[in-house]
Amino acid sequence: FVPEVADDGEDAWFLGSTEDYAAIVLDLGLPSIDGITVLQRWREADISVPVLILTARASWRERVSGIDAGADDYLAKPFQMEELVARLHALVRRAAGKSTSVIEVGRVALDARQMRVTVDGARVNLSSLEYRALAYLLYNAGRVVPAHELNEHVYGIGAERGNNTLEVLIGRLRRKLGAKLIETRRGYGYIVGTDGT
Repeated sequence: FVPEVADDGEDAWFLGSTEDYAAIVLDLGLPSIDGITVLQRWREADISVPVLILTARASWRERVSGIDAGADDYLAKPFQMEELVARLHALVRRAAGKSTSVIEVGRVALDARQMRVTVDGARVNLSSLEYRALAYLLYNAGRVVPAHELNEHVYGIGAERGNNTLEVLIGRLRRKLGAKLIETRRGYGYIVGTDGT
């Protein structure tokens, strides 16, 4: 995903009304116009983009009001980035009429629902960090993922990890999944999906 950020409810309303997004993550606590009002206006204007509400409000009443206003999903803070990404992918798949949770690139398949990875049908055990890195690369298959972006996704924003740490992680994935799946683009990052054998 390539995110675009709105600073307040006015901006969110404008961007959601004028841009064609795959999905929107909407915070209820926006300044100027609250998230529920923005969502109601989008739905009244027949804007059907999938919307995931993200908020610190965790009571069931607030979840119900968000869903009633037209939200497709709801996630309370704090949350894990993997859950947010998985939910967004599910929303986009449903909107596109797809229901599979399996991503296949070459001989490798990742089942996001069961958090299982296979090579030629045989299960491969991955650590949580290896799984995060692989899932992110597979979801971005065919695109060079900059090393800093993958680093932030795997270790968290602001994590103090050197490029060597990421290279070691990628090396472990190559040993487990096959050397050709993940290509290094020196000076840029990593890509899957160009060969995948």
